[in-house]
Amino acid sequence: MFAIGGSALARISSWLSALESEAIFIMREVVATRERPVLLFSAGKDSVVLLHLALKAFRPARLPLAVMHVDTGHNFPEVIAFRDTRLAEIGEPLVVASVEESIRKGRAVDDTGPRASRNRIQSVTLLDAIAEHGFDAAFGGARRDEDRARAKERVVSLRDELGQWDPKNQRPELWSLYNTRLRRGEHLRVFPLSNWTELDIWEYIRAENIAVPSIYFAHEREVFSRDGMLYAKSSFVTPLRGEEPFRATVRFRTVGDMTCTGAVRSTAQTVDEIVRETAVATMTERGATRADDKIGEAAMEDRKREGYF
Repeated sequence: MFAIGGSALARISSWLSALESEAIFIMREVVATRERPVLLFSAGKDSVVLLHLALKAFRPARLPLAVMHVDTGHNFPEVIAFRDTRLAEIGEPLVVASVEESIRKGRAVDDTGPRASRNRIQSVTLLDAIAEHGFDAAFGGARRDEDRARAKERVVSLRDELGQWDPKNQRPELWSLYNTRLRRGEHLRVFPLSNWTELDIWEYIRAENIAVPSIYFAHEREVFSRDGMLYAKSSFVTPLRGEEPFRATVRFRTVGDMTCTGAVRSTAQTVDEIVRETAVATMTERGATRADDKIGEAAMEDRKREGYF
């Protein structure tokens, strides 16, 4: 346990206020200049904060953007329940883009084998949904501290007519000026949380008293160990020989597909405890708990080039 002095709290509050103002400014600028914006909502902590900021930016009017979840069908049940409850609370409709449906239509091919994951093929579903609904700007909760590829992103990131990202073809953003112009077939990905860190997210959640899914807090569940991570036992993941399930007290630092998201051992059951735990973490949450980023040195960048979030 440690206490935070008054001056330190004031600095934290001032920093969070600056981050909040920047994010709201970005959202308002893009919504003012694009015709069909959409907010990508996975019900993970970053997208929960992003939705909270959107409500601050535009309420009491109805949100001038759609809210969409790309559903792999292999999500944590607690997260899906939270997603539906949160959208019902704010009275906004939810667009669900289904990876399962993409597979049925032959637009994507399901992975097979003990390490199979639908994470990569989400890109197909996302791009199809953007085309179907005519979305021209998609707000995401990605942060630059998560991964080297995400650190390369501009706040407003151009995607070509095939939905692809070229890290060498990005627009300058001097003096917080954002170029949202598009040619036919192109769209934008917009990241208002680019300058936030994992610690900033949790300090903001604490300051704003924002609800998040229960799996972010320490709980006991059946897990098994693989590749240095603890996977939740589920019908979507087949343990290999020697990967015997056991019960442990864990929490999740990030929310993704159950097939590629690991837990960490933790006793943090409150936001205060998570803030303290995060402040001394030596590895990013994706580095510690996401198998999809361990495939290769450029795993995230390769997926982003194909249209990933």
